[in-house]
Amino acid sequence: MKKIGNQSDEVDNYIAGFPSLTQSLLEELRQTIKNSAPAAVEVISYKMPAYKLNGILLYFAAYSKHIGFYPTGSAITRFKENLSRYKYAKGSVQFPLDKQLPLELISKMVEFRVNENMEKGKKSKL
Repeated sequence: MKKIGNQSDEVDNYIAGFPSLTQSLLEELRQTIKNSAPAAVEVISYKMPAYKLNGILLYFAAYSKHIGFYPTGSAITRFKENLSRYKYAKGSVQFPLDKQLPLELISKMVEFRVNENMEKGKKSKL
């Protein structure tokens, strides 16, 4: 039987593969997500850090000039006005590496996704 590694260690390894500035931003993002969704399980999915709670909550990934944050289309739609200064698409937003992360906004988006997935979980049990 193949042993499955600790997913948090895999996220640590993912973050460690980037320059120190990017690592700092990724750790800030990671801690904000954990604080906003303490019951979520941290995993690697599609080669990116991801969080699950009654299904996928969100993903994030680092690139050469930005951090991609993938909270699904519903969160982007809900917080569209707050995202106007960033490049965003249907299910993603790009946070430039040369700017501070909008941690309060990220926290609200994560909490929105937690509530959304918890509601989804309740409905599936009916």
